[in-house]
Amino acid sequence: MSHHAHEGRDRVIWHVRCRPDTAPDGHRRVLDLLGEYTPLVQPLPPLAGLAQLTGARRLFGVDPGELAQRARVQALARCGIDVHIGVADTWSTAATASARVGRSGVLFLPDHRAVEEFLAPLPVQAVHGIGPAQAGALQRYGLHTVGALAAMDETVVCRILGGKAGRVLRDRARGIDPRGVTAARMPESTSTSHAFGVDTYDPVRVRAALLDLVVTLATRVRSREQVTRRLTLDVRFADSTTLERTKTLPAPSAHTEDLRAGAFRLLDSMGFQRARIRGLTLIAEDLRAVDEGPGTQISLDRERENRLLLEPVLDRINSRYGHPGRRLAGPAGAYLKAS
Repeated sequence: MSHHAHEGRDRVIWHVRCRPDTAPDGHRRVLDLLGEYTPLVQPLPPLAGLAQLTGARRLFGVDPGELAQRARVQALARCGIDVHIGVADTWSTAATASARVGRSGVLFLPDHRAVEEFLAPLPVQAVHGIGPAQAGALQRYGLHTVGALAAMDETVVCRILGGKAGRVLRDRARGIDPRGVTAARMPESTSTSHAFGVDTYDPVRVRAALLDLVVTLATRVRSREQVTRRLTLDVRFADSTTLERTKTLPAPSAHTEDLRAGAFRLLDSMGFQRARIRGLTLIAEDLRAVDEGPGTQISLDRERENRLLLEPVLDRINSRYGHPGRRLAGPAGAYLKAS
C-alpha cells in the first residue's frame, strides 16, 4: 500500500449526485442536509456535492456506508430527491463510485483494497476527469482499463498524455487524489440544460445546442442586472458518465458574445471526436450585480459595439413577444431546426 493510501485511510469522502432532473433549489436542500452530518460540505454545481466525514463510526455509531444510506433516505423523505452516493477515501474515487451505484443507491469502498478491486476492471474512460481525447490516446496504446493505466509506468503515461495530466490521471487510476473537501457556501449561479432526443455524434448539433444555452443564460443574467465571472460546462455521455470543465472569464460579463467565446473554448478543450453526447448543462457562476463588475469600457471594435447595442433590443423583443421556451430573435446558429 502506498504512502498516499495510508494517509487517506482514515479520510471518508461522500460524493453525492442528484438526479439529472433535480431543480437548483432541490440541490441546495440536499447540500443543507449534508451540512447536518458535517461542516465540510463543498457544492459541485450543477447537481453534485462533496462531504468529508472523519470518525463517522465514532460520532454516529455506524460505518460511513450505513450513514450514507441514512442520508439518502432522508433526502428522499424530506426533499423528495433521489441521490446516489459514492463513499471512498478520495474525491475522484467517490465520484467514480457515485456514477456506478447499484440499486441500493450507495457504493461504499471501505479500504484501499476495495478501491483497487472496484477501479481495475472499469473502462479507462471511467477515470474521473478524463476526456474522450485522452481516453482515446490511452486506448490506442492498448490501455483499455483503469487497472492497465494504474499498472503502466508513469513516464510512459506522461509521454502519452503530457506530464501533469498523465501523473494526475494515473494517480486517480490507482486511487490516489490528495484534494480535500473545502467547506463553501453554494455560489450564486444559474444554469440551463439541453437533452438530445437521440445521443449524437454531430458536432454541428452540439455547438448549436451550446449556443442556444449561451443565449438563454446570457439573457437571464442580463434580466437580473447581473454579470458572471465563471462558466462551467457539464457534458453527459451516452453511458451516463459526465465530464466537467470550468473557465474564468477575462472580466465579469453578461454579453452573449463573451459567454459564447468562453463556452466554445470549454467545449473545444474537451477534445471530442466521436463521443456520443446525451446532454449539455451550462452554468453561469460567481454572479454579481452589474455595478460590482468593472466599469464599461468602449471597444475600438465597431462590429462588437454594434452587436452589444443590439442585445437590449433583442431582449425587449423576446420579452414582449416571446414566451418561456421560445425565442423569437437570436443568433441563427442557435436554432437546431429550421422553421
